[in-house]
Amino acid sequence: MYKSNKPIGFWSAVSMGIGAMVGAGIFALLGEASAISGSAVYISFIIGGVIALFSGYSLGKLGARYPSAGGIVEYLAQAYGTGFFTGSMSIMLYFAAVVSLSLIAKAFGNYAFTFLPAGSSLLWHHFFSVGIVVFFVLVNLRGAKDVAIWERLTVAIKFTVLSALAIAGILYLKPSLLSPSLYPPARDIFFSLAITFFAYEGFRVITNTAEDMPDPAKTLPRAMMASILLVMLLYVAVSFAVFGNLPTDRVIASKDFALAEAALPIFGHIGFTVVAIAALISTASSINANLYAVTNVTYQLAKDGELPEVFGEPIGHSREGLIISGILIVVLSLLFDLSEIAAIGSISILFVHAITHIGHLKLARETGASRGMLFVAAVLSLLAMVLALIYASHQSGHIPQVLVGFVVVAGATELFLQKIRKRHVLPRIR
Repeated sequence: MYKSNKPIGFWSAVSMGIGAMVGAGIFALLGEASAISGSAVYISFIIGGVIALFSGYSLGKLGARYPSAGGIVEYLAQAYGTGFFTGSMSIMLYFAAVVSLSLIAKAFGNYAFTFLPAGSSLLWHHFFSVGIVVFFVLVNLRGAKDVAIWERLTVAIKFTVLSALAIAGILYLKPSLLSPSLYPPARDIFFSLAITFFAYEGFRVITNTAEDMPDPAKTLPRAMMASILLVMLLYVAVSFAVFGNLPTDRVIASKDFALAEAALPIFGHIGFTVVAIAALISTASSINANLYAVTNVTYQLAKDGELPEVFGEPIGHSREGLIISGILIVVLSLLFDLSEIAAIGSISILFVHAITHIGHLKLARETGASRGMLFVAAVLSLLAMVLALIYASHQSGHIPQVLVGFVVVAGATELFLQKIRKRHVLPRIR
């Protein structure tokens, strides 16, 4: 990969992790999570954060031992070797990442649309969604240095806004609104993990910065844990601020702009506008960080022969996989309703995480990781995946069939690529 003159250090990596996590998840999905777990949503965020910390421990140890732009793709190859299984898992990870990015792009378009006058054409939704993807494709073409600079700027803005909202909200909160007597059954709190964990899943992008780190063995694990802990603290504080100032039914009614709605009783309409702008910045920076990670994943897949070589060809200070991924994201955001597909993408990512942690058990001697911690990481990821699948199945009965189709597409893609590779190899042997 292209090496920047100013490679990614600790705080740049932390910024990218926060940028990838604090995006559409907390701004767009808080209302959805509250519809399941009510004012106890902060407990769900704590549980989701604990799962992310165990996964972060595993991925951080792997990244320190096997620094690679491919991140999880490289770790799967180290644990299971190259072949059909590893290739299929890697393609699933790539597909899921593209789908998640499409959802974030649509969320940005929806937020931007709220600033237009009433009666504006719905085409503006698509214009904003496509425009933000194109913009950050251009930013990423300039290389890791520009990506990191943008992340530090946007993370500083949204972290400041959310921290101010959290602090003010906690100062003015009404304890009665957070009474345990208002909590739903415990099972609902666990089911809401299907949504709250999505707000953390972006931490994996830090693994994709390894080749741009001067000392990945030291920097990567520390950056991973620090970003997850900071985001968990922020999510819990924001949850207290929102549900300490608004009744649960009002949060659910406001859905996509729950955070902005929570700013109304504290800061008035100016606060509503500022938080809404922060939502735009957050979704934008999430697109930026995730585009960088996806490009590194496609580069590694192309290098390993799991994707066509064109994905790894250089263009600007990046790779052509960036352009191809950008096109796929735009097409998905324009043509499909991604709410169900995003749930499938989240389940797929949890599954790949679990497979990675299980594979890490074979490599524990080389990485120096605790086998007990790795076992817990695998179990928690699988448990979260099952809970997410149960919740998604209740929401839409055909989700399991679509998920099976998703796996079949990944497997079929890998088989197709293997046949292409054999055709290229056999003539050389002859």
